[in-house]
Amino acid sequence: MKAVFYILFGSLLTFATSLSLGGILFRTLSLRLRRTEEWLLAFVTGSALLSGIVFLLCTIRLARKGVFLAVGCIAIAAAIQMGVHRSQADPLPPLTRKWKWVIGVVFGTFTILYFFNAMAPEMSPDGAAYHLVFPGYYYRAHGFVRIPWNMYANITQGVEMLFLFAYAFGRHSAAALVHFSFLATLPWLMISYGRRAGIASAGIAGALFFFVSPVVGIDGSVAYVDVALAAVLFALFYFLQIWDEQRDSRLLIPIGILAGFSFAVKYTGFLAFPYALGFLAWKLRRSRQPMLKPLAAVAGLALLFIAPWLVKNWMWMDNPVTPFANRVFRTPYIHISFEDEYKKGQRIYGLTSYRQIPWELTVNGNALGGLYGPLFLLTPLALLALRKRTGRQLLLAAGIFALPYLSNVGARFLISCAPFLTIALAMALNWEWLLIVLVLLHALLSWPDVLKRYASESAWHLVKVPIREALRIIPENVFLSQNFPPYLYDRAIDNYVPPGAKVYSFSQPGESYTTRPILVKYLSAPSEVLGDIMWTAIYSDMQPSIFDDFRFIRRPVRKLRITKTKDMQDAMWNVSEVRIYNQDKELPRSSQWRLKAKPNPWDVQLAFDNSQVTRWRSWEPGRPGMYIEINFGGTQLVDAVRIETQPDWRDPDMKIEGMDESGQWATLATQAAVSQHPVSYNLRQAATQELRARGIRYLLVGYDDIGSEDFQQHPKFWGISLVADVGYSRLYYIQ
Repeated sequence: MKAVFYILFGSLLTFATSLSLGGILFRTLSLRLRRTEEWLLAFVTGSALLSGIVFLLCTIRLARKGVFLAVGCIAIAAAIQMGVHRSQADPLPPLTRKWKWVIGVVFGTFTILYFFNAMAPEMSPDGAAYHLVFPGYYYRAHGFVRIPWNMYANITQGVEMLFLFAYAFGRHSAAALVHFSFLATLPWLMISYGRRAGIASAGIAGALFFFVSPVVGIDGSVAYVDVALAAVLFALFYFLQIWDEQRDSRLLIPIGILAGFSFAVKYTGFLAFPYALGFLAWKLRRSRQPMLKPLAAVAGLALLFIAPWLVKNWMWMDNPVTPFANRVFRTPYIHISFEDEYKKGQRIYGLTSYRQIPWELTVNGNALGGLYGPLFLLTPLALLALRKRTGRQLLLAAGIFALPYLSNVGARFLISCAPFLTIALAMALNWEWLLIVLVLLHALLSWPDVLKRYASESAWHLVKVPIREALRIIPENVFLSQNFPPYLYDRAIDNYVPPGAKVYSFSQPGESYTTRPILVKYLSAPSEVLGDIMWTAIYSDMQPSIFDDFRFIRRPVRKLRITKTKDMQDAMWNVSEVRIYNQDKELPRSSQWRLKAKPNPWDVQLAFDNSQVTRWRSWEPGRPGMYIEINFGGTQLVDAVRIETQPDWRDPDMKIEGMDESGQWATLATQAAVSQHPVSYNLRQAATQELRARGIRYLLVGYDDIGSEDFQQHPKFWGISLVADVGYSRLYYIQ
């Protein structure tokens, strides 16, 4: 029970600290809020404040358990001292007895399901793969650490700061319970809004439509951030509606905080900033009130929560919005080709047609990673809510916050707009008994035992109420060992890999249970290069078997350029090795040489290292004007250039240019003599030695990874030895 105590303590301390900070702010501002809604809004707003405090502590390397405890105790004590717990607000309109029973049965039943799942050992895909990986890094280092090998380490992590606060005491499950606290808060926030807006039945029904939806339930029960973002966005919407009613300038403070915190939670929350400013500007303009100061105040507060993440990324990754916008901010950390493929994959998933989306989101749930339930087939009826002003406000917010869905069609990427949509749908139906029947039917169809009868077996959803697992009657290590293969190889890595040593993996593991850094092939540019090296050793079409020989009249040059002359469409330009000759003798590489490439200047040395397993790649589609340049540091006589390349994505359209002593460029050759020289010897050990030269001595290879069988069958050729075979993966040591 000791583990249970720390889990509950960590999550409750985070919740209470957030609630206290928000309450202190509201009491200081003397905001005129209603009872119940002030507590709900205080928690959401306070979570933004606590996240900012943890960010500051991480920056100054004071992210320690004792410091977090002191912050929590001070905040709670200050709130009590100010009498925050004694509400003086007027109550909201009362609920009818019928709705009290419906809320008690539906909300109570599903809260039990969600609570015990959140408290159970954490093994969600993204939670274990990155949402909890980086709080672990920060906790062990007592602050931020630079992690250039994993792109997810450099996205905004506003909720992860709250996870870190709870993680310090209760580790993974405490963090998951923090997300659950947003899941439990949001429906009550929606109900409170409905009561305030005079649409109590629609608010309650919409809240329960949202709350019991399968994808919402599982997302909010694990260490994800989507439900938290939905709660922050809805709280922002709520504050804007209150401001429109009261026109109290003090409300602009929480509005600015939440507009900025939305971005800090997740990049897709950036729309909260223009939404808030646009809402305020429209209302102020219509009432002919001054706009500059209110908009400046909101923008300034929002930037306080946005700018730290942008500055952090700019300082460490040379790109404020990494891993995106790499064509604008070119860095050695993320390849443009990866960004293009990543975006394409997020827009498609496993779909063959976008017409599949409605069925996948509502009934099947396989291709898009979850479902909302058959009730959501009625979603088009929500447009009937446009007849009322409140409905138009809700649908406008739903439409704006749904815009990022165009870039990622996963089911959970609609969670942020779902609260607005469900209330609008309930408004459109507008008959109390019909809403009650639909709530009960939706709850029945969303219960795990019923859901499995119609949804896909692989749909992401909860399966049971794991009481024994949550209470650690079944020990956490036993449960994870039996149900979560990544836990086994995480344990093997901690047992066999020395502290600080790096592990290279071809696929993304759930690494939150290990303290060793894992470099995943596709999560950074350098790791992609390593994967390319390893696969070159296996596949002949990636090996440098084609020589392009350019010959020209012997002349003195200061610089040479190999320039691309034609568009390669979607293919990359690749060069394994560049050799330069004078009268059939290769010029030895000199320390005076200065190498340059456009694009990807960071890897140009790979084309001059005499290794058959490395190559320079453009890592974006080849186009005219790309080049590799050699500055000899003086005048050099040359008469030939050999370019060694591979059959895959090969394109012969190149030319050789030279700069003479006067600084003038001239074309030396445009046609090459092509010959083939297949590699006839083993390159495997050369590949692993490249990894070793980069400080990597361990490989984690999944059973389904490309090349897995080759590693297993030819360890001597690779120069590796098996360390452990666990969890559908093998851990190798590079000798």
